[in-house]
Amino acid sequence: MNWKDPLPVVLSALGMMLLLAACKHEPMVNPGETIVDDGGGTEPEPEDTCDQSIAYFEQEVLPIFVQNCTMSGCHNAPTDENEQVVLTTYSSIRNNDYFDDIWDQIGDGDMPPDSMNQLTADDLATLQLWLSQGAQNNSCEGGCSTAAVTYAGTVLPIIQDRCDGCHGPNNPQGGLDFSTWNDLNAVAADGRLALAIQHQTGAEPMPPSGPSLSQCRIDQILTWVQDGAPNN
Repeated sequence: MNWKDPLPVVLSALGMMLLLAACKHEPMVNPGETIVDDGGGTEPEPEDTCDQSIAYFEQEVLPIFVQNCTMSGCHNAPTDENEQVVLTTYSSIRNNDYFDDIWDQIGDGDMPPDSMNQLTADDLATLQLWLSQGAQNNSCEGGCSTAAVTYAGTVLPIIQDRCDGCHGPNNPQGGLDFSTWNDLNAVAADGRLALAIQHQTGAEPMPPSGPSLSQCRIDQILTWVQDGAPNN
């Protein structure tokens, strides 16, 4: 090669640059290191860190009582008719004065009454597991995320857990049946849903009995509302 002639050198360098640009190498990763994608790709699904062998009171047991026992006029507030048995919080359910009676009535099929929705086999299995594990006041929301929130996969299960007892297809209070998308979309569109779940002025607090939804569940519903409350 004639080094006095710069053209071959320039062509050679240009060819090397094009070759390197065409090669795409994966970044080197040390064992156990996780690659973080900053390229705007879809956020990976959060890992569920809850132990599937444990029955969690807040996420699994309390919703069973709220859905089946705390409708208006039942066990949502102390009355003479319900013999002061309130089933809206851990402390009230765990009340030593009637704790054993609750399970006797559930086991005998006396509760809920025949006129109400009956506990499913899964409900009974969850309650039995919780009892066998010491009836603890435990909670776990591992994997809870506001990414990729959908009506069918995220919002509807929350509604079924905490709202269906009052706003289900059987005698829905206020004429609102949240077992379908239409009524829930209506209260999302006019702002009542966001106000209610955050217990803000302008709407009746929801749920009306028992503890509020967790902040994660509230954020998930608000994300869905802000997206236009789609039927997705």
